[in-house]
Amino acid sequence: MSTTTTTSASPPGTQDPPKPVPRPAPRSGWRRSLRRDWQLYSLAVLPLLFFLVFRYLPMLGNVIAFRRFEPGGSMFGEEWVGLRYVRMFLSDPTFWQVFRNTLWLGGLTLVYCFPIPIVLALLLNEVRRRSLKRFVQSVSYLPHFLSIVIVAGITLQMLATDGPVNHALGWLGHDPVRFIQEPGWFRTIYVGSEIWQTAGWGTILYLAALTTIDEDLYEAARIDGANRWQQIWHVTLPGIRPTMITLLILNIGTFMAVGFEKVLLLYNPLTYPTADVISTYVYRAGVESSSFSYAAAIGLFEAVIGLVLITSANTLSRRTVGTSLW
Repeated sequence: MSTTTTTSASPPGTQDPPKPVPRPAPRSGWRRSLRRDWQLYSLAVLPLLFFLVFRYLPMLGNVIAFRRFEPGGSMFGEEWVGLRYVRMFLSDPTFWQVFRNTLWLGGLTLVYCFPIPIVLALLLNEVRRRSLKRFVQSVSYLPHFLSIVIVAGITLQMLATDGPVNHALGWLGHDPVRFIQEPGWFRTIYVGSEIWQTAGWGTILYLAALTTIDEDLYEAARIDGANRWQQIWHVTLPGIRPTMITLLILNIGTFMAVGFEKVLLLYNPLTYPTADVISTYVYRAGVESSSFSYAAAIGLFEAVIGLVLITSANTLSRRTVGTSLW
């Protein structure tokens, strides 16, 4: 007699769901990436050491802004004086004159030196003859590779009383102008030399950003009847807007740090009323007068303003146009 084994099937809808197969825990991603690309990461060692040694470690010295420092004594000051040096420079009329000069030079540099590379990049983008485009790029890039000492020397020689500019004015029947000794001319001289030195180099990022714009957008704009100006306004400028916003935020962050080297090389005691800025004032107070605590307090004040400016500009940019550094 044979026995038949029957398996009762479960009614539909009552099967147990399949159990998920456990996956192995992922290994640490940064360790695996470090072992795989250690050659690339090694390239960042020297830059990180540079910033550590020359940017972050010196920040410890800001403590002497609140302590009385004497040369030859303790590295971090002799005794705690609180906000004494802060009150000193806030009540100093010379500091507020220097502060106004810094705002003027920083504002003029931002207003003129920021948009000119954008305009130059747009003009170069419209040039169709490659030989002419390369020539203009080379000529405009060249001043960037000159040291600030050479740029200042050329500026002083060109604008000297017996220099080429005054010779040209003499041919036109004008008396020589003392450009270097007149306080009213310093801001024009500084901003003009800054434009000449940085405008061409500043176009590199914008020209690179222009190459990322899709050509189909220009084709669609032409089909809609847009002329060249309308294409620039509605296609080109929105395409490079992230680059523009990023560079604008960086420029605002360095708004107070007006070029120390160039101002130091171009100014003289006769032009102090319009040429003396916070960085040169700190140099004279700290290095020449040995008032290191007083100079540290002013430098810390300048750094705090720069931090507030770049943070505010980044937040405003993120909330308005959706582009920011962080």
